[in-house]
Amino acid sequence: MSALQVSRATPEDWSVVRGWAVTEGWNPGLRDVTGFFAQDPDGFFLGRLDGEREPVSAVSVVNYSDTYAFLGFYLVRPDRRGLGHGLATWRAALAHAGDRTVGLDGVPAQQDNYRRSGFALAHRSARWVGSVAGRAPGAGVVPAAEAGLAAIAAYDAGCHPAERPRFLERWLDAPGHLALARVVDGRVTGYGVIRPAHEGFRVGPLFADSAGDAEVLLDALVDGSGADRIAVDVPESNPAAVRLAEARGLVPTFATARMYTGPVRPFAEDRVFGITTLELG
Repeated sequence: MSALQVSRATPEDWSVVRGWAVTEGWNPGLRDVTGFFAQDPDGFFLGRLDGEREPVSAVSVVNYSDTYAFLGFYLVRPDRRGLGHGLATWRAALAHAGDRTVGLDGVPAQQDNYRRSGFALAHRSARWVGSVAGRAPGAGVVPAAEAGLAAIAAYDAGCHPAERPRFLERWLDAPGHLALARVVDGRVTGYGVIRPAHEGFRVGPLFADSAGDAEVLLDALVDGSGADRIAVDVPESNPAAVRLAEARGLVPTFATARMYTGPVRPFAEDRVFGITTLELG
């Protein structure tokens, strides 16, 4: 039986994994790879069998700080499932995180396996999808570049378990991405990004001080992008975010659960109206 070899992936390698994600119905963004690899280029892993170029398994373990990492893209090629390749790749990749707390957004079918690997439930989320009508931008909405990367990164750091300026630098201005901020009295009160995906558009992150700020930003993102169908990953830990999705006529599709292996630094969960991505948290 061929032995599995786990090695680090390149952005070029990852196009195969993106195809798997499309098949699984995850609806990845068209240009996610640049931002993902900018955060931690050593955090992406593929499993290959001896003599085969095509990978059979994948997982990412992206380090954000000395204390926090995030796991995503846990995938096995359908014709090679049930043979232990996924678990072997998982174990090899997790070593990259060292003693950091690791987070993930897991689908229900895998959550028992994650618990056995030391992950505990933090909150549940759902992907809300639907067609929306654009509305004229409300007061205070400006391009994220006008607000400034430093201000956006500082705001983002309060809404996420770790700082991630390298990721944001690429995410905010990737081709096709529209990033907007709301600025009131000279202070950022929220920001969001919308990007083209395999189907429609994905919104993430959508971080805001209040439901009103989030509503204004969401409307401006839809209007500015011309999106006719969007998807937003909404945490149930923020009831105001769920109400906003309902008010815009979106409907919940598949569910996920945010899980951690240990403590994370406090962050403003009530400002998270849309998770950035299920792959990087």
